Amino acid sequence: MSTPGGEDSTQRGQPSAQDTGTTADLDELARRLAEAARGLQQQLDPQQVLDRVVSLAVAMVPGADEATITMVRARRHVYSAAATGDVAAWFDVLQDETGEGPCLDAMWHQQTVRVDDLPADPRWPVLGPRAGERGVGSMLCLQLFVHEDTLGALDLLAHQKSAFTDESEHIGLLLASHAAIAVAGAQKLEHAAVALVHRDLIGQAKGILMERFKITADQAFDVLAKVSQDTNRKLHAVAEDLTRTGMLDR
Repeated sequence: MSTPGGEDSTQRGQPSAQDTGTTADLDELARRLAEAARGLQQQLDPQQVLDRVVSLAVAMVPGADEATITMVRARRHVYSAAATGDVAAWFDVLQDETGEGPCLDAMWHQQTVRVDDLPADPRWPVLGPRAGERGVGSMLCLQLFVHEDTLGALDLLAHQKSAFTDESEHIGLLLASHAAIAVAGAQKLEHAAVALVHRDLIGQAKGILMERFKITADQAFDVLAKVSQDTNRKLHAVAEDLTRTGMLDR
């Protein structure tokens, strides 16, 4: 296809005539990461994004056999937000039980942690041997995001020791950066959708009160707010009950 100026549009974005092809592998990596990023951005639900991230991690990062996204809330409760298999999910349970692990270090110290021999590593004397019994030989852990009191890490597990290389780290860090942006975007969309639903419920409840008691919108809102305060319930919950039952539970 030619442009008005006569140039072939299929040649756009192609290497120059002087290019020797030495960056072909990097170009392929960039293409795959771009496709991954677009796929993540198309997912509107945060859980779908997390599930997609762990699948991509195993598919793209050399050495990875399983992956999990470890979440820590208030620096206490450790759990798996998404996992590709039973061992990956179990590993987060183990971290929660023992209070130690490379993924926790990656989150709390904001660094990438690569472990060549997890069972023998003295940094995790309780967790390491138990993980080895389940077939975890090495790991690569990358901080994914920090949101208020919740931390997240992308953790890659391998059955073999020394399975991860500098290339693994490079690709893992790039994927983690794309994933963090996608998760943040999905969470914002989810929060916005919830806010719209709540606003609609409150509007409907105000309409019911205005019609029933011939009061203004401000007065109707004050009634809902008073019931919310008296019953120690969220305003949208009071509004939902009113629209569903036609009654205000005082």
